Amino acid sequence: MSLISPGEVVPAEKLGRVHFIAIGGAGMSGIARVMLKRGVAVSGSDARDSELLGQLAALGAKVFVGHDAAHLGDADTVVVSTAIRDTNPELVAARERGLRVLHRSAALASLMAGRRAVAVAGTHGKTTTTSMLTVALQHAGADPSYCIGGQLVTTGLGADEGTGDVFVAEADESDGSFLMYTPHIAVVTNVEADHLDNYGGFELVKENFARFVDRIEPGGTLVAGADDPVALELADRARARGLRVLTYGAAEGADLRVTGFTPRGLGSESTIEGVGTVRLGVPGRHNSLNATAVVAVARALGLDEDAVREGLAGFGGAMRRLERKGEAGGVEVFDSYAHHPTEVTADLEATRDYLREKGEDGRIVAVFQPHLYSRTRFFAAEFGQALGLADVAVVMDVYGAREDPEPGVTGELIVDAVPEGTERVYAPVWDEVAATAAGLARPGDVVITLGAGDVTRLGPLVLDRLA
Repeated sequence: MSLISPGEVVPAEKLGRVHFIAIGGAGMSGIARVMLKRGVAVSGSDARDSELLGQLAALGAKVFVGHDAAHLGDADTVVVSTAIRDTNPELVAARERGLRVLHRSAALASLMAGRRAVAVAGTHGKTTTTSMLTVALQHAGADPSYCIGGQLVTTGLGADEGTGDVFVAEADESDGSFLMYTPHIAVVTNVEADHLDNYGGFELVKENFARFVDRIEPGGTLVAGADDPVALELADRARARGLRVLTYGAAEGADLRVTGFTPRGLGSESTIEGVGTVRLGVPGRHNSLNATAVVAVARALGLDEDAVREGLAGFGGAMRRLERKGEAGGVEVFDSYAHHPTEVTADLEATRDYLREKGEDGRIVAVFQPHLYSRTRFFAAEFGQALGLADVAVVMDVYGAREDPEPGVTGELIVDAVPEGTERVYAPVWDEVAATAAGLARPGDVVITLGAGDVTRLGPLVLDRLA
């Protein structure tokens, strides 16, 4: 992958007919949906058929299964993601014809142009915070347009066009594409080492977040996590530019400080000094912090904070963020997108809080699928330590995604790093994992599948086995 460099933003109404290569992805389909709602002519192709393709077709898009240069038709603009290879026949044809080719982030920036853009960035918590923010602003009457990296449980949508002047977007740092945006309000939840296959080292990660903060428009606001040292450095940088800064977190001195947290089943209650109680229908201390970031954004936008807290209480979660899949044989099954050691830690701590609050002696059976060979190589020890928070750790083999296998880099590296006291199981054969997990679980336990790959398909299979 190559890092994205900011360039000129072309307003959506000037893009002409737009063709998306791999339109069925979560991010691409969301952008296409908003363009369709604005009356832009859209076409697109994807390697396989899906429900999302059907939804876009119903909105008026011309969709194709498979990639072929003929699918471009009379397109004026072609949108690609970082995952699209230069050899893709549609991309080759677009370049030969001299069509405008935009990265996904540039297409999203075109939709944000002319709106009060709120861009949510950070190594962890982006999707949930963006989702919470969207739901809360809708409840407060702002009716924002939005584009999220996941789907809201309540609507099944990850993007839509609103009637208000606010545009809420998840800002992805993985390939530097968040540098395309010029937000009115930027949120930085935290900054940790990740995507090192792209950045090479943590210093470049921090440098790109600094560049992101520098892109906040004059008179804008930075909302920064006060519990994260790099986010605090960025807050100082923003103040030096004359920007408004609101910090949030449990740390002393935070502008919106969380002073209490109580698990409530699959939800929680937390207290923000000077604001009041925030009730959530999703578990975890980390989510109380995400909600506090939402209150800070609402304050920057001048919205009714009580209405925002009411909206947060009705937030039903985002898909794959500690999403409950069901219960069978006295065992509950959850699914999570966690694919970084910090995220695995947060989800396992939230699951432990849930079991304690239930007053049961159930165990946690964590089924983890490492994502990317490079990430596994960089963080095998940290993943092992995080999985030590479970009672049983089942580790699958690596989901390579865009990467080719690396000799010696397998899930076994993580199994070996799981501390004594946690039962360790290496399960490299995908088709056997559901039976393995179900066989390890007993009534009162929680099985949680974790990872950014196809591990998400396991939940229903585990439930079938348990039943």
